[in-house]
Amino acid sequence: MYLLKSSIKQQVGFTLLEVLVALVIVGVALGASLRAVGSLTQNSDHLRAAMMATWSAENRLAEIRLAKAWPNVGQTTFSCPQDDLPLTCKEEVFATPNPSFRRVEVSVVDDRSPGQRIIKLTQVVPNAL
Repeated sequence: MYLLKSSIKQQVGFTLLEVLVALVIVGVALGASLRAVGSLTQNSDHLRAAMMATWSAENRLAEIRLAKAWPNVGQTTFSCPQDDLPLTCKEEVFATPNPSFRRVEVSVVDDRSPGQRIIKLTQVVPNAL
């Protein structure tokens, strides 16, 4: 008995639908990875700004400690840039229940978004006299 070979040949490869599904999967994966990279970059910028703002506030508080001067009650605003960040410091001095001490608060904001405070540090200063 002889077997007749089929004249229909099986084609090897992928169908158009399979290729399109694979492209969609790859596209979604690439989009998700790009979003993750963008988020990491944005977080890095915020951390850098927070670090620079902390340095500005700590510098001002260190100046007050080293001057050993009695700070006047009131509010002062001054520029305190770090590297390429345009920062503004707001210093507020308050009287305390103990007349031998004053409370000093230094807030730092980015000039590019002045409505949002980056950091606020507080220190109690003794009367050096």
